[in-house]
Amino acid sequence: MTEDIYKQVGYGGFEHVGFGRKPGVAVVDFQRAFTDPQFPLGGRPLVQRAVSNTATLLNAARAANVPVALCYTAYAISRAAPHWKVPVVPRDFIHGHPCTELEPRIYDPDYDAYFVKTAPSIFFETGAVQYFITERVDTVIVVGCTTSGCIRASVIDAFSYGFRVMVPEPCVGDMDEGPHYANLEDVGKRYADILTLEETLTHIEDYRKSNVE
Repeated sequence: MTEDIYKQVGYGGFEHVGFGRKPGVAVVDFQRAFTDPQFPLGGRPLVQRAVSNTATLLNAARAANVPVALCYTAYAISRAAPHWKVPVVPRDFIHGHPCTELEPRIYDPDYDAYFVKTAPSIFFETGAVQYFITERVDTVIVVGCTTSGCIRASVIDAFSYGFRVMVPEPCVGDMDEGPHYANLEDVGKRYADILTLEETLTHIEDYRKSNVE
């Protein structure tokens, strides 16, 4: 019933935002805190799936010369963190702690730009916006974790900065399926196109070909 009400008043009235002229990839918080099972928040199945699929996507993106921006969350000291309701974040997400290290399966230090963030969005008070603008990106592909938190915040900020926003569902992950799919459904009504990995790879390949021919 709720879904019908949203449709009746026009949410999702534009079926697709669509890709623009140049994509970039924003990789949110694929740091060991979330990808490594030895840490309290790490190793959840949806996140592990997302890491594997994102590695495939990033290989294609780099081969097509698509800009890639990664981020991790960290603070100088615990008191510098905002008022998180997740105690492990201000306790452990400190510069130099192993949980802040970027996941090696998705990080290429010879290609990727990386940024340190202190809030949910990759775009909040980092250089990510300027990086994409300098690279003339008009379409941001958002991948990473977690879907209901930092992914959602990054999607909204990318939208707010005027980028076309794409979210390949297999490349984002959360602690649980319920919030994962519910948040993707919601941002898909408002701000972004929710895609498959295959659809995203096709667009990246089309971009590569268009810049070779």
